[in-house]
Amino acid sequence: MKRYNIALSLFVMLGGMSVLTGCADSLDSDKYFDDRRTIESVFTDINQTNNWLTQAFSFLKGELADVTTKEINGAGLHCFADDMYFGDRDSSISGDWGKSDSYSAFKRGDYDENFGSGYWTQAYKGIYQASIFIKNIHLNNKLTEEERLDMKGQARFVRAYYYWLLLRKYGPVPIMPDEGADYTLSYAELSIPRSTYEECAEYIASEMVQAAKELQSWSRFQGNTDQESMIRPTKGAALATRALAYIYAASPLANGQLANGSHPGGVSDGFAKTFVNKDGTPLLSLTYDESKWARAAAACRDVMECQAGYELYHAGLQLNDNKTTGYPKTITPPDDNDFSQKNWPEGWADIDPYLSYRDFFNGAVGLDNTEIIFSRGYNVGGHSGMEGLVVHALPNTLFGYNCHGLTQKMVDAYYMNDGTDCPGKDSEMGGGDGSERRQGWTTSRGDNAYTKYPPLGQGVSMQYAEREPRFYASVSFNGSYWWNANPEKTNKYMQVFYWRGTNTVTSPDGSTTTETNGYDNTGYYLRTGIGIKKWVNPADWRTVRSADDYGHIVRKWEPAIRYADILLMYAEAVNELSGSYTVPSWDGTKSYSVSRDINEMKRGIRPVRCRAGVPDYTMAEYSEQQTLRAKIKRERMIELMGEGKRYYDLRRWMDAAIEESKPVYGCNVLMTNKQQDDFQRIVPIYSLPTVFSDKMYFWPISTGELKRNQNLVQNPGWKYFD
Repeated sequence: MKRYNIALSLFVMLGGMSVLTGCADSLDSDKYFDDRRTIESVFTDINQTNNWLTQAFSFLKGELADVTTKEINGAGLHCFADDMYFGDRDSSISGDWGKSDSYSAFKRGDYDENFGSGYWTQAYKGIYQASIFIKNIHLNNKLTEEERLDMKGQARFVRAYYYWLLLRKYGPVPIMPDEGADYTLSYAELSIPRSTYEECAEYIASEMVQAAKELQSWSRFQGNTDQESMIRPTKGAALATRALAYIYAASPLANGQLANGSHPGGVSDGFAKTFVNKDGTPLLSLTYDESKWARAAAACRDVMECQAGYELYHAGLQLNDNKTTGYPKTITPPDDNDFSQKNWPEGWADIDPYLSYRDFFNGAVGLDNTEIIFSRGYNVGGHSGMEGLVVHALPNTLFGYNCHGLTQKMVDAYYMNDGTDCPGKDSEMGGGDGSERRQGWTTSRGDNAYTKYPPLGQGVSMQYAEREPRFYASVSFNGSYWWNANPEKTNKYMQVFYWRGTNTVTSPDGSTTTETNGYDNTGYYLRTGIGIKKWVNPADWRTVRSADDYGHIVRKWEPAIRYADILLMYAEAVNELSGSYTVPSWDGTKSYSVSRDINEMKRGIRPVRCRAGVPDYTMAEYSEQQTLRAKIKRERMIELMGEGKRYYDLRRWMDAAIEESKPVYGCNVLMTNKQQDDFQRIVPIYSLPTVFSDKMYFWPISTGELKRNQNLVQNPGWKYFD
């Protein structure tokens, strides 16, 4: 049977360009009334019906994408919390968003209510477009009942998904009538107040259950494996979004829990007390309800035990040492007497943890892998998408912007390869266990560095030796190797150093390169001396530093929802329980008995740790709730780095007030290669501001939107009117 899986296909297949023109553009709901088209003429024609559904999905692009570097109008800035920074927008105030000061002003909360307003507008356009489709798809008798039901499920999914994106960013929002707004009513009559956080979460969850019943496939891998099938929503994607809504509703910010989570009961703080509708209805819960964690855990179980067969992506052992092509011989993690003794999925003996993590993100693996639950495909390409992250991370030597980097806090979060903390972790930041950072350099020991400390070369700080595989897949430390796929270049595997000034580097093949990748009085340098390799493919290359030079960057798809996230959310939810609960499954066919069970927490944690090549937690760590809570938060920080998740995690946990107010630390980038030890001395980076106030829990609603809807209240701390 030919299925009309059009969803995002028209938009994505043409590479993220503004292609929704012609018929599709004329089917934008705003233009529908201008063109005086009748509902019947649209929904009795197969092509116009398909185009209408495509248009409903089209608003997910750009500002509503999860992973993007686009700094204008606030899109994608949620990729940067206390882990990553945007380095080339931190100079003095210019008063013009998208110019020199946008990142710094964003981090200071120094923006007005109209900054990023397109996010709200685009989401509600998509909601309205999908609502009309849901109400009228039954008119198309040229489709089979199964086809109509599947397309209806796609529209219902994307409508609820827009609400999920709005809830995550703005907090509680108005839930529109299912049939959309009635344009015959006055503005006053159209004014709809915000629903409570719990009402929004329940609406999203119930709509996703209905979508799961209407959608015809559990995963993209049943039937066709073309681009259309890869990106369309599935039953599994609907259930996963439901789990996301429930985990957020259970978290401290929305669940009447104190910020540290240790004393449930009572209100979270004055923020929740002041966040009320005009009739006085609290929009955030003022009392703690532990059962919400049980509800979230059960929702994760629905995904984990569904027919889609989700599993973490894993790559086999690399037996040959092809470093110059980006595929070095597998570095076997230390023996832990557990994972090291077993094959996947019980252990890592037959997989390469480094490649398993790295290749999942850099475009080497297609969308047809079992870890991706929902993706918008390649619809956020170019300067504002994943390719943008790559070109901002590439060093000057490879014609990148050399400015997106990691904080020392993020570097310290990664474990050693035996699962212990790195020596000196957080020591300059007032944390850690009192240990000191490793001293010395690979050259000073007279070692063949790569043989003894793979994958390090000569002249690298011992602080970066013997770290976990995700570290080497994600972090560009001083002296790390980069690949050069440019066919005109002979040096395919080069070390990149971030010392101040010009440096001459000798590569393993004996060739030399003169480079300036550190501070040289321009904006193209890493403020912390620590870069990002996640998203970078060994085959990525450029010929010039230009906003238009993306032709040789491997396309990356967006991992909007992936299975590792669901697993960690499950462990988090189960850890928060003190009682036992019985929760029905999504379709009512069975019930889950949910309690703080160590074996159940291991179901969520062990696969992620195993794929990463690090040992499981100890029984003592599993047994103590607060200890495990901190471990899970750290695991999410590492595993989901650079995916737009950390920003929202810190807010739902109410940790942002502490974590995003801490000074940013990094290497002393003003030092040259003659001052190695001083370069590696960790210092505060004052050019990267860190401020947090309560108003930054949620984004502001634009003053224009508040004027249009007289019953809409502003988020706490932001102005109502100009």
